[in-house]
Amino acid sequence: MTSPDFPFADLVAARVTGYDRRTRVADLRTHDGRPVRAELTPTTSAQFLRNLGEPYADATGELDELLEPGRPLFAYGVFYPGRGGHTFEAENLVFPGRTATDYAFEQRGWWVRQLAELARFYRRAQFGDAASADFADYRTVLRLGGDKSDHHVQETDTISRLVYGMASAFLLTGEEDYLRVAERGTEYLREHMRFVDRDEDVVYWYHGIDVRGGHHEKLFTSEFGDDYHAIPAYEQIYALVGPTQTYRVTGDPRIARDAEATVRLFRRFFRDPEHGGYFSHVDPLRLDPHAASLGPNRARKNWNSIGDHAPAYLINLFLATGDEAHADMLEETFDLIVEHFPDEGSPFVRERFHADWTPDDGHGWQQDRAVVGHNLKIAWNLMRMNAIRPKAAYRELAARIGKSLPEHGADRRRGGWYDLLERTLAPGHDRHRFVWHDRKAWWQQEQAILAYLVLAGNGGDPAFLEQAREAQSFYNAFFLDHDEGGVYFNVLASGVPYLLGTERLKGSHSMSMYHASELCFLATVYQRLLVGGEPLPLWFRPRPDGFPGRVLRVAPDALPPGRVRLDWVEIDGSPYPDFDPDRLLVRLPDAAGELTVCAHLSPVDR
Repeated sequence: MTSPDFPFADLVAARVTGYDRRTRVADLRTHDGRPVRAELTPTTSAQFLRNLGEPYADATGELDELLEPGRPLFAYGVFYPGRGGHTFEAENLVFPGRTATDYAFEQRGWWVRQLAELARFYRRAQFGDAASADFADYRTVLRLGGDKSDHHVQETDTISRLVYGMASAFLLTGEEDYLRVAERGTEYLREHMRFVDRDEDVVYWYHGIDVRGGHHEKLFTSEFGDDYHAIPAYEQIYALVGPTQTYRVTGDPRIARDAEATVRLFRRFFRDPEHGGYFSHVDPLRLDPHAASLGPNRARKNWNSIGDHAPAYLINLFLATGDEAHADMLEETFDLIVEHFPDEGSPFVRERFHADWTPDDGHGWQQDRAVVGHNLKIAWNLMRMNAIRPKAAYRELAARIGKSLPEHGADRRRGGWYDLLERTLAPGHDRHRFVWHDRKAWWQQEQAILAYLVLAGNGGDPAFLEQAREAQSFYNAFFLDHDEGGVYFNVLASGVPYLLGTERLKGSHSMSMYHASELCFLATVYQRLLVGGEPLPLWFRPRPDGFPGRVLRVAPDALPPGRVRLDWVEIDGSPYPDFDPDRLLVRLPDAAGELTVCAHLSPVDR
């Protein structure tokens, strides 16, 4: 096939290699080494990267000075056929920083400010200007601008994800209102979405409730197509994401009891005692993973049922409690990932299995396909697990994914990471094919950013930091909605927002506040403490009955031992001396009411 003989618009992510001020032509080199010559026109505009809540930052008048060799940028423009190839006329340029070596998102407050803007957007969308958040008004589906649809189902997992975001916003800002929203959301989940099975001594969570017409109809089984009329493990997993993050702040013993009872549910009814691991679904009558009624989900395991425990709640539960039983469960799941998920015949892991760990290559929409973000998520969480119980196998698989995946799952010409690809090459093909489209989802960019930040922060290949910066640049340039607030679900390969169907929404079964807020929280932690060498304050609000033994654990994440130190602590605004700087523990005083604790963490020089 010859080159297209028609004009087309596209994006180029590159570094400047040269610039002629007289002709206004810039020579660029893309991330994969392709040379591109960009011609500036009288209408070419330019801007600096800006955060949510910040005004447009024009750079058009500074182009002659900005186009210096080595500077990263995004150039969006039109390729015109002719001259034996194409001429690229740049219409708009985006600069990630003010200098060739500066990145706006590495400024100390970037991700904290972004998280605060996200919290304000979702609080306003769900609860308006009310002084307190009434979760009876919560709706799963939010339109682009944050207004609610006529969809009346309140899904447990999306409430829990919102709660996670609000609790994380409090941890980074100490803003009282965010914590109160998180606490009210947790109470709402406990009151309306939780079922306590006293006979089995477990807790499980409803899919949601339909509040149509002022009546509450509980929905026990999933209403989502892949999981219809079953209890999927991932819905039980994500029911814990928000309450567990809130528990890290308050130590509310009721949350701890619910979490432990849900873990017992996993161990008694989802766990496979013969082959190990956890099944993806159980039937709603007998909680049986082998029930014929489960159809294609009968006796199956997948990434979510094995690996999603860690990022959703289990690492945070371990951080908050120090309970080695949680570390044991984490170790079991990551050992299974290392043993069964890699595939020597593909750069992508396997994600679905039968009970005996035989790969399931024919399941539903996934077939033998790779979710790029799940591969990145595995690399990210392997490094977190390695900080808890170090193993060479964890480090090796994480590094292998980190080194091999950009060639296959990243867009090295435009920036960003793809969604779903065929795991194996078809005969005669030299690239893994897209399954449905070449769009890029917000949550998969999150996985890339966190994976490469934590790999870079653990002293890995210097290329890991470059990958982290490229992913952060693309996300912050094209996913932030500066008009309505929040972040876009999907963008086209060229970075243009994709605003059709459910991907137009800011709230849905798939999207709440979780991934965007998790990114802000952990990018702050990794950038400051592992990469940038900067201190980090975290805020807590222990209840008078919070935390067994009155021990508050303030580690922000599973970080390499010896890399972070607790420098000083304030309680209710005054210095407090009773803490362990190396174990990151605060021995709280007895109190009749809540305490406000600020823990000041700093990186340890290597």
